[in-house]
Formats: sequence, C-alpha cells, structure tokens
Amino acid sequence: MRPIQAYAALSAGAPLQAFEFDPGPLGDEDIEIKVEHCGICHSDLAMIDSEWFPATYPVVPGHEVVGVVTAMGPRAKGRQLGQRVGVGWHTGSCMHCRLCLGGDQNLCGQRQPTIVGRHGGFADRLRAHWSWAVPIPDMLDAASAGPLMCGGGTVFLPFVKKEISPTSRVGVVGIGGLGHMALQFARAWGCEVTAFTSSASKREEALRLGAHRTVSSVDKAELKAAAGSLDFLLVTAGAKLDWDALINTLAPQGRLHLVGVVTESLQLRAGALLSWQRDLSASPTPSPALLGRMLDFAARHQIKPQVERFPMSRVNDALDHLRSGAARYRVLLDADFS
Repeated sequence: MRPIQAYAALSAGAPLQAFEFDPGPLGDEDIEIKVEHCGICHSDLAMIDSEWFPATYPVVPGHEVVGVVTAMGPRAKGRQLGQRVGVGWHTGSCMHCRLCLGGDQNLCGQRQPTIVGRHGGFADRLRAHWSWAVPIPDMLDAASAGPLMCGGGTVFLPFVKKEISPTSRVGVVGIGGLGHMALQFARAWGCEVTAFTSSASKREEALRLGAHRTVSSVDKAELKAAAGSLDFLLVTAGAKLDWDALINTLAPQGRLHLVGVVTESLQLRAGALLSWQRDLSASPTPSPALLGRMLDFAARHQIKPQVERFPMSRVNDALDHLRSGAARYRVLLDADFS
C-alpha cells in the first residue's frame, strides 16, 4: 500500500507542510476515498492551534471531504467502487451501543472524529467506516458539497431533532460559515427567517440568502424591537453575545439553540427563561442517516454553500484567508496531488 500524501501541522499554529504516512491495512468495514475536494472549517484551525485542547501532532486537518471510493474492505456494505461520497466530522463509531443502534451514532461514546487522533482530508486519500461515507446526490454540485458534510449538517440537525415547523419564526445569529447555510435551510423549510448580524455590510447578502428581515446583533434598540418575535433562535456564532437580549427575542415557549462553539461562559439571567417557559439547548454534527437526509433536502432545494476555492497545494494561503475573516463564506480546497 503506497503512502498517503497529505499536508500537516507539525506543531501548534505551524504552517502546514507536505507530509506522508503509511495508513496500514484497510479495515474490514472501511473504505478508502480518493479526495477530490475538502472544505476548511474553523474546527480545522482549532486543531492546528490546539485551541480547544492540546492536539497530538502532526495534525492533518480536513473533515469536509468529497471524493470517490477507490477501495473497500471485505465487510464494507452499501457503497460501490467509483461512487462519490462525503465524509464529515466523524469517520466511525462502535455500531453496537444503544445510541448507534438507535440511529444516534454521532453521540456514541466511541465515535471517531475525522481529525482527532487520526489524519484527515487534507490529503490525497482518506479512510472511513463505510456507514460514515455518505453518498452525494447527483443533483448536488460535488465541488461545493464538502462544507455541507460538517457545517450543513450542523445547522440542519436542529430543524429535525427539535421539530421546527414550517410556520415557525426562526432567527439565525451570525451570518458566516454556518449562518449563511442556516438561512438557506430555514427559508427552504418554510419558516419566516430573521438574520442577526453585527456587520451592516452583510444585511443585503442575508436577504439574498433567504432572510425576510435583518436585525443588528449589537444594537440594543433593534434587539429590543425584536422582543418576543421568534419561536426558535439558532446561534451559529462563537463570539461573546448579549445573551439576555437574545433570549428576550423569543416568544413564550421559544428556544435558543447553540451550534456555534462558544468558548466563553454564557452570562445570562435565568428569569427570562423561567418566566416565559423558554428553552436553551445545543447540538453537534449529525448521524450518517441525518447527513443523508440533509444532502437530499439540499439537492431538492438547491441549497449550497458559498465557497472560495484554492488548490490544496496553496493550503496555507487558504488558511490565512479564513483566519483573516475575509472568507465569504466557506473556503474549499481542490486536491491537486501529482
């Protein structure tokens, strides 16, 4: 088996450099994928920089992979050589615990993140358990489907798991890599959609992406004017926010739901939750089955991330572009290994 060619950070915050490794024998239930495209997510930056916890180096990032199946273990099922598939935040789970058997593999205690303790998709090939390699619908543009495997699934999960109805009034906080997809999903779901952004320059774009109206997330008067107007508020940003003001935009029995990684403690008063029977919840990336439902929904409604593309050989330029905050809205790498 020839080595896998990749790009890796050898220490915290270091530029990525060419790296190769021996993947060993292909597992009985695993498949190997020739990587065609891989999105870059802020989670990749977090692993490169050891932002969330000390990473084990070298780190090969990349967990928004689209590619073609080139090899299958003898017990791999439901996939075919030459089939185009996508892999997101996870590449495996135990497949025998109650959560896995119940369809919640993303909550399995032995789930295997794609870039934690193993090498990810900034590479010419990637391996995953067959169940976590989700077929890409023909109606989706494969080149831009990668970010759906992480960001798209993350913002789609609450609509299903929290049973958001098409008549719900939904707000999306943070019009960035996650939020710009959340606006599209919410509009296609049939909801009345409000975009909350701290950037005045994003207001027109939020309307184009599916919002019916926009509210400044940093203007106290605008937040006060929106009080009681929403049934569901999806927070996609990881920034420090005025949590009390945001909770007060909810109607009675409304829900504030987190999908962005907020690293600071939430400073909020319980009274606004208790008095109006409001809920506070959060969720991670979804199970393989829900990823498949998300891809089908995206194909039906032609939902796709807005991407800026770089060849994988310019991965450090692409990472710098994302770090600068200038990306609109996802950065995508096209594999160009010789």
